[in-house]
Amino acid sequence: MPGRDDDPERLYTVTRGRSRPPEHAFDLVTLIVAEREPEPGMQSEHARILQMCAEPTAVVEIAAGLALPVSVVKILLGDLLEAGRITARHPRFAPTKARLPDLDMLKQVLHGLEQL
Repeated sequence: MPGRDDDPERLYTVTRGRSRPPEHAFDLVTLIVAEREPEPGMQSEHARILQMCAEPTAVVEIAAGLALPVSVVKILLGDLLEAGRITARHPRFAPTKARLPDLDMLKQVLHGLEQL
């Protein structure tokens, strides 16, 4: 992909030699939200992520915006999460069973509407 910064030496530098994301690896659809503003002297990729994530942003969007492989972005996100600079929300953490109204209550409402 033209313009993509995937030089192995550059990626090694960006991740500080790490090749695996943290245990709490992010999925492509995990939404990232910045909890703090970038600070002077911060690694430029970290600062850009915080800027991009003022609103919830998916991991895959961050990778595209930075023109970096998703695996590298996951490592960077792990740094930010550990530092408390971002929060991560994944759809799989949403309640598996939506809270539905009580069936008896719905029957009572229906009966009341029928009486009108």
